[in-house]
Amino acid sequence: MKFDKTDEFAADWKSLPLDHRRIFRSLMTAFNAAGEAYLSDPGRQWPAGLRVKPMINTKGIWEMTWSFSGPDGRATFEFVQIDGETAVRWRRIGRHGIYQNP
Repeated sequence: MKFDKTDEFAADWKSLPLDHRRIFRSLMTAFNAAGEAYLSDPGRQWPAGLRVKPMINTKGIWEMTWSFSGPDGRATFEFVQIDGETAVRWRRIGRHGIYQNP
């Protein structure tokens, strides 16, 4: 699955602790597979461990929560078109505070 990132995501990433980065990277194989499966069948459920769902009151923005504590890890994304393919644009990454401006 192709992906892109916002400038905000890049800035968030730079300030993210190394353990958060490692955890996020370790989830990308499962996330990509689940994303491809979702695109082929939007009725399909995302894996429970990724805790992916559409954000409330933010049309087209999704959230992924991989930990609620130790570390509190969350990211937001949206589906976009890149070179004629549906792809993921990562918008924000960090703690719960990213939801104030997802």
